[in-house]
Amino acid sequence: MNKVLFSSKKEEWETPQDLFDALNEQYNFTLDVCALPENAKCDKFFTPEIDGLKQKWEGVCWCNPPYGRQIGKWVEKACKSFATVVMLLPARTDTKWFHQYIYNKSEVRFVRGRLRFGDQEQPAPFPSMVVVFRGME
Repeated sequence: MNKVLFSSKKEEWETPQDLFDALNEQYNFTLDVCALPENAKCDKFFTPEIDGLKQKWEGVCWCNPPYGRQIGKWVEKACKSFATVVMLLPARTDTKWFHQYIYNKSEVRFVRGRLRFGDQEQPAPFPSMVVVFRGME
């Protein structure tokens, strides 16, 4: 098993294209709020240098945030945003951010099995969920 998958050394996990394509077909995303130039899923996107947490989220947003200690900030921003935001997240239902910003405030879809992120040979060692916040826009 890839040791990086079990470590906190890696926070960015590239969205599996087939998962994104299926969600994009349903939501027609206009903005990727947390991307690297080489893996952005929308024509319009925010990079770490632009810092999506400091930007206004508009339209229908895709968000696959870094899975480190800052993840709660991304979830909070999505919850409080007026945009529709669809997030790919680790299914950590025991966390403060899950109970404070997701539970009973959004639509949650648990992903069956384990996702294979980017060019990783092994699937992730954690389950994933897709969370949909329906903004007021």
